Amino acid sequence: MPPPELMDVEFEQSNGIDSDDDDAVASLQGPHLNGGQGNGAFYTSTPYKDRPGSLRGDGYGGGGDHSLRRGVQFPPSQILGPEQPQQSHNYEPDESEVWRAYVAQVHFSNRGQWWTTGKKRALKRWILTFLVGVIQALVATICNFFTKVLSKQKFDHVRDLLADGYNQEHLATAAQAAGAGASFVADDDMLIAQDGTANGESESSGRSSNFFGGSAFLAFCFYQTLFAACASLFVYFEPVAAGSGIPEIKCFLNGIDLPRIVRVKTLFCKVIGVTFSVAAGLPVGKEGPMVHSGSVVAAGISQGRTKFWGVDTSFSKFSDFRNDREKRDFVACGAAAGVAAAFGAPIGGVLFSLEEGASYWSTKLTWRAFFCAMTTVATLFAIKNVDSWWGQADVDKLFSFGEFNSLSGEASNFSIWELPIFIIIGCLGGLIGAVFNAANEHITIWRMKRINHSKARRFMEVVAISLCVSVVSFVMPLVWGRCTKLPTDMQDWTNQEKNLVDALVSFRCDPKTEYNEVASLIFTEADVAIKQLFHFREGGGDDNSTFSSGALFLFFVPYMIMATVVYGIAVPSGLFVPSLLSGAAFGRLCGHLLHKLDHTSGTFADSGTYALMGAAAVLGGMARMTISLTVILLEATGDMQYVLPLMLVLMSARFTGNVFNEGLYDIHIHLKHIPFMEPEVPPIAERNEIVAGQVMSTEVKCLRPVERAGVVYDLLRSCSHGTFPIVDTASGGTLYGTASRSMLCTLLQRRAFGSPDVLEEHDVSKNLGPRRLSPLVQWDTIERAYPRYPTIDDVDMRESDNNCWLDLRPYANTAPYTVNETASIQRTYRLFRTLGLRFLCVVNHNNQVVGIITRKDLLPEALTNSLLRGRNAHVIDDINSVS
Repeated sequence: MPPPELMDVEFEQSNGIDSDDDDAVASLQGPHLNGGQGNGAFYTSTPYKDRPGSLRGDGYGGGGDHSLRRGVQFPPSQILGPEQPQQSHNYEPDESEVWRAYVAQVHFSNRGQWWTTGKKRALKRWILTFLVGVIQALVATICNFFTKVLSKQKFDHVRDLLADGYNQEHLATAAQAAGAGASFVADDDMLIAQDGTANGESESSGRSSNFFGGSAFLAFCFYQTLFAACASLFVYFEPVAAGSGIPEIKCFLNGIDLPRIVRVKTLFCKVIGVTFSVAAGLPVGKEGPMVHSGSVVAAGISQGRTKFWGVDTSFSKFSDFRNDREKRDFVACGAAAGVAAAFGAPIGGVLFSLEEGASYWSTKLTWRAFFCAMTTVATLFAIKNVDSWWGQADVDKLFSFGEFNSLSGEASNFSIWELPIFIIIGCLGGLIGAVFNAANEHITIWRMKRINHSKARRFMEVVAISLCVSVVSFVMPLVWGRCTKLPTDMQDWTNQEKNLVDALVSFRCDPKTEYNEVASLIFTEADVAIKQLFHFREGGGDDNSTFSSGALFLFFVPYMIMATVVYGIAVPSGLFVPSLLSGAAFGRLCGHLLHKLDHTSGTFADSGTYALMGAAAVLGGMARMTISLTVILLEATGDMQYVLPLMLVLMSARFTGNVFNEGLYDIHIHLKHIPFMEPEVPPIAERNEIVAGQVMSTEVKCLRPVERAGVVYDLLRSCSHGTFPIVDTASGGTLYGTASRSMLCTLLQRRAFGSPDVLEEHDVSKNLGPRRLSPLVQWDTIERAYPRYPTIDDVDMRESDNNCWLDLRPYANTAPYTVNETASIQRTYRLFRTLGLRFLCVVNHNNQVVGIITRKDLLPEALTNSLLRGRNAHVIDDINSVS
């Protein structure tokens, strides 16, 4: 018997393999419908543009960007890059019969009860959110502790060697001046002055000095390179642990299921790796990785199990939180907790997750994110004050800007007429950020072509760059070569300022009376350097306790160049700290120059205020954040007088930077070719009249409500599609529903198919009635495997199983989202983006499937290609007619 008609078109038999034809119009393919041989053959319909009554009978070519889907196989272990395929999340449950039965069963069990399943789920959700905040605070504390330990070990050793070298030089000079009878006596390996003070602090210091030959330079390079190599090793084990992780989390919250982004293995490699990379003295920070780690903690806690441990918990079974929607909301809360842990800014964390992270938001999610961030800050507060419960609280943060106070009583530290100057600084910061982003983009493109395809090359690049950064960092204070007198008149100074003076680095200067300005910004932790730039006084008059213009310029330019090169190498790294530190140096340089022009008469605000504005300007120029960054900086400073200046600076930096390019996170998303959907419709869709029928993909594989198991198996083997429309052949090929790939693989693995004798082939096209032709698998049984559903490789099909019948009617999503082929691309884009869809079925006026739209079809590149194919359709027709 000939196969029945599908969608009122005639079929031609093909070999079941996706056509490699490069025609703009692909064919709509249906399953093998004849005899159930199970050989994977399919029937091909006539081209869509030739189908009577179709929209593109006018010659428009289309069908989406098939080059994104066709004929390329990717190994699962490949490093996430421009050729790594990404799947979309599924935020909407399949409304199938088994799903409705499960929901009805839950409702029936809640009848007459006060403590219902919904209340239990809500309580569990709040408990898990609380645990996310606590665990993220512990992770941040541990990371910060070991970073300080490693950094202190490095800097203490290098400073001891520098002090030894200075003392030896000073001793030699004094000996030459005073002659052989000077007041110093040589005592074996160490030189002892008259006061009995030993230049060799300890026996261990002497041994390490001998190990490096007494060279502070070799010790510095050794520590830096060793720590950087350790950080790169963790990226070698888990490649997605490199970078800040914010672009990846932003894509995850946009609905893209990037592989291994929220795995526990990624968490360990990220946290331990960023500990070493920050201790290595690279121009990186741990704030971005804290956002990533918070997201991984949230995802792991909410799911209750991991492949890394294989642990399953009783309080987070699938029925509560094991789905894409719940995981997305928990990850958004974890991102807010990460910012709160990094800056001690809970409100800023919530706004960061809202502005920069999540693409889908709700009022309930706002409360949960706020609660999670609050829990994180409260845990950090408790850890910090564990020894002083009945005394005054220590409010110091993991990364603190220090305490800001008004220098002139109740008045602000700046004048109203200085607001335009702050705007100019914001514009300059936006320009600096644009240059930084453009340079880093070109370096990243070169790196992706030449280095990123090899793990060994990525490791060697880290070692080489770390060595270069170490050399430059050590040479910069030598180039400066000036010793500045330590401030002596500090009667009116606060304890904070006096502590900052103690943190100044002598570097080949007299450690008791002098310091090196450039070395004080390099041979110390980044937060201490930022505090020095923010809080050292310079408001006109006494100018002894500040950084000079030359020192700031000498630090700013090489540091920015190093940060540009380093961001993107194979180490966990953040963007916030290098941006803040370089921006603070730039802002203080501006303030210093203004005071010089004013002859230090105190007309302008102190240079610390300008340093804060510069830090905000450069960071805003790179990341292009406004609302969240304003609140983060305000919470970090704790001084509300800077609200208006920071808002003006960040807005001007964003406007100026957007003239030239995008933010750095968006640039890296595009470089990786991740199909990120922006909130607004692409401009090309606004400028041109494009409809859904022009951009959809016509490479659609269809199934019938009751299908041969062999046909389903061969179909899953022959393509990698994630969704398959189910068409009702009894009603002329109308859309019956959709079936997901994971569900089909689960049914085949569980052998949920009936005997081949229960139905004849010709009965498939008729009304089958309510009878079920195969065993029923419950909905919670199918979804229990989330997120690691069985694949087609896990299915063991026997030869006798090919002719068995698989009844898809109980599992089909009978209420899929659809759009007519004549719908505008603006409406299609808004529907897809707002609902967070994974796919969108395109139907004609007879409710027959004519195509599928995925997120890749709605990207600006795909829309441009579809528009060009439409304009060149007559050329394609001429070529086809000649051939």
